[in-house]
Amino acid sequence: MSIKVVIFDDNKNIRNSIIMLLNTDPEFELVGTFTDAENCVEDVLACNPDVVLMDIEMPGVNGIEAVRKLRKEVPHISVIIQTVFEDEDRIFDSLKAGASGYILKSCLKDLGNAIRETVAGGSPMTPWVARKVLNMIYTSKETKREPAPQYNLTVKEKEVLTHIVNGLSYKMIAAEMTISYETVRSHVKKIYEKLHVASLTEVVAKAINQQIV
Repeated sequence: MSIKVVIFDDNKNIRNSIIMLLNTDPEFELVGTFTDAENCVEDVLACNPDVVLMDIEMPGVNGIEAVRKLRKEVPHISVIIQTVFEDEDRIFDSLKAGASGYILKSCLKDLGNAIRETVAGGSPMTPWVARKVLNMIYTSKETKREPAPQYNLTVKEKEVLTHIVNGLSYKMIAAEMTISYETVRSHVKKIYEKLHVASLTEVVAKAINQQIV
């Protein structure tokens, strides 16, 4: 079964690049493209996608506000933020709004894997962005270390978690551990279940705050 995708992006060139990329992979089915997010909830409900690719800077309703609306009205649909912006405030605001992932448009070659990771329950981020998230957690004044409870992670799961905390992507983890991409996804799914989290941000925060790795 194909993964249904919707695009929200007012940049025609970027939009066409994404469309071309998705159309070259039979695993994806493009079910809608929109140049603004004014009616994002209605548009998404009409298209019924599995994943929404959302630009941040659009006329009218911006991508972060659109994520908030979608999380409220259609929380089962994953939203990946795509942007050229690298500043911490936009990253943090996107994640707080409920984005499932945050990738830079300069890394569109990784878009297919990012979509697959999202559908599998992961929270894909460009490694640079993941490092920014990690730094924000480290420097947050509100961060307080807590005693580490026993989550019964296996040796391999702890190794995968360590790589996640260090900002590696699934593909990079697979290469580092000499295992398949699918095996990494399986480990991450177990980590999410054992740590009782639903996003990459929560995984990293809990791993650091409770000194799990």
